[in-house]
This record gives sequence, C-alpha cells and structure tokens, in this order.
Amino acid sequence: MPFFIVRNDITKMRVDAIVNAAKPSLLGGGGVDGAIHAAAGPELLEECKTLGGCEVGQAKITKGYRLPARYVIHTVGPRWHGGLFGEKRKLLSCYRSSLELAAEQGLESVAFPLISSGACGYPKDKALESAREAIESFLLERDMTVYLVVYGEESLTASRQVFAEVREYIDREYVCEHPYRRNRREEDVFGADATLFSTEEDACASAALFSAEREEAAPQAMAPMPAPKPRPAPKAAERPANSFQAPMASAAAPGWRFGQLDESFQQMLLRKIDERGITDAACYKRANIDRKLFSKIRKDVHYKPSKPTVLAFAVALELGLEETEELLEKAGFALSRSSKFDLILRYYIERHVYDVFKINETLFEFDQALLGNVS
Repeated sequence: MPFFIVRNDITKMRVDAIVNAAKPSLLGGGGVDGAIHAAAGPELLEECKTLGGCEVGQAKITKGYRLPARYVIHTVGPRWHGGLFGEKRKLLSCYRSSLELAAEQGLESVAFPLISSGACGYPKDKALESAREAIESFLLERDMTVYLVVYGEESLTASRQVFAEVREYIDREYVCEHPYRRNRREEDVFGADATLFSTEEDACASAALFSAEREEAAPQAMAPMPAPKPRPAPKAAERPANSFQAPMASAAAPGWRFGQLDESFQQMLLRKIDERGITDAACYKRANIDRKLFSKIRKDVHYKPSKPTVLAFAVALELGLEETEELLEKAGFALSRSSKFDLILRYYIERHVYDVFKINETLFEFDQALLGNVS
C-alpha cells in the first residue's frame, strides 16, 4: 500500500515500472521523457513506434530495456490553460490509467514523476494535489507500493503557508529547549530580540556552551551536597516466593512480577484498532503501512517497530498527543523537542490533522523520514 516521496533520478529507480510523462506521439522529447529514452536505449523508441501514439490522460506500456525498471508506462499529461479546460480531470486520469495498467500486469511497485509540472506548465502545488488524490484513492483499494520521484533538491512546496507555519513552530519549540546565543554581528543584522540557529547541531552546541558558562559563573563557596547513604539490600527472606524483583523497583510495588508486565506495542495497537471500530486493512492503509509488515506485527506480540511506523499508526488511529506518547512508550520511544521530525508530528497531532500523505509532504520538505514502512 505505501506511497512515498523520494529524491532520485527516476531512470535509476529499481521498481517494476517507472512512468514516463510522454508526448502524444510517444517518440521521445525533452525533460523526463528524453532522459528515460536515453537511459533505456534505442530499443524503447522502436517499440514506441508500434503503439500508434497515446491520448491525453491515457497510458500505454513497454519494456524497460536498459533501465533498472522492468517496464515503462507512458502517459500523456495535460497542458495548463488556467484550469478551465478539464486539466485536473485529465491529470487524475493519467495517474489512474497508469496504476490500473500496472495492476493489470501484476506489478507491485511503480514510480511516477510529477506529471505535467514541467514544460506543460501545470502549477506544482496543484499537480501534487492531483497526484496525491489519485494515488491515495487507488491505494485504498489495491496493494501496491508507489513512489513520487522528485529530482535533486527540488522542493514540492505544496503549501508554502503550511510549511512556513511548521517552520515557525519548530523554531519556537526547539529553541525553548536549546537557547541560541547570538553574536554582536547577528544582533546588528537581525535585531537583539531575534532567535536564530542554522542547524540543530549549532543550537545544541550553543546550549552546551551556555550551560558551561553558567556553571563557571556560579558561586563556588557553596558546600557540596553529601552523598546519600546506600540503602541496605533486602534479606533473601524478605522477598516474596516465586517473584523477581525488577531493577529500580519502588518500595510501593514490592510484588512486581513478570505476570504484571504492561501491554506491549502490538497489544495496544490491536486494542486501539478495535476501540476505533475499523478493520485492520483500513488501519494499515491509513498508516501508509505495507500489508506484509502489518501481518508481522499482528503475529508477534513482542514486535519492535521503528519510530516512523509507530507514529504512522498513531496518525491512522487519530490518537491525541497523550495517547500517541503512550503508544510510543510501548515501543521504547518518546517525543522530543530537540528533533524536527518529532516536532512536525507534534504540530499536526495538536491540530488534529491526520492525513498521512499531507504530513509526509511536510516531512519531505524538511528532509525528514517519512511515515509508514515497507516490509
């Protein structure tokens, strides 16, 4: 099921099929079209000559020849004329036709470029919205791994306003924990009240320096606190029979036993799915999780997921911040204010935004790991 955004050259994607944003003639051109033909070799052009062209919004398939991908799906995207001539309908059809053709061929993984966003002049934010809508709709009914491939350092900028708000939130929340000390030149340029840092490492280093300076400036006359006296170990006779005293166990819980262990991540996840009244399939699809991976989790009560996987399920189940932190704790994780990834998730959860694809667009924009996983 998963849908991922990646930075890569689409001609180097090792998937079952890559999608070519082709011209109606299918005889090659510039941009992605030209790059795919160049990488596949002259055999691709010879096969394309036999297809008789392709209509806008439709798709046709050929072999991949010298490409790492086994197949190339050629689709013709619409040109942008202000959005008043059915451009969105035609663009949605490009994605649906390509995905349906891949499904007919039994393919399990497909990589798309952002169709029509280059020479065709389709606004990138609108092109991305249509791509996400078409792919998400398809994946709710079919199992396939889909990649949207962005070349180099190109930014999707699907919503500049949202990204600006997230960046402001990260700066505010991150700096609260890691104060940044400005030098005189920065105060002259940005003002004495500005809070700036270029990287997380800079902020952490500044925080460490700030802490060290405070320690040096602290009064030295204060006598050190005496070390606490060690607590005598309990006698063997005081321990309950057939019990195991856990390290760091409190006096309030002397009868701690293995049988009293808290529920695992897997148990809490399945319980939350039942409480929400949704199916397993609906949950892992909303989480951008592969069906095979979910099957592994369901079969293993002690399964240890990655942090993005845990948070993907939290988003799919629409958990609040407290429940999200509880689910993370079951897997041995916690939300941190010194992590951009964690702060982005906190930003969306606090605002009750649970669209995994929209969240992933923001994570991609900030060069963070995406939600979801592939087995």
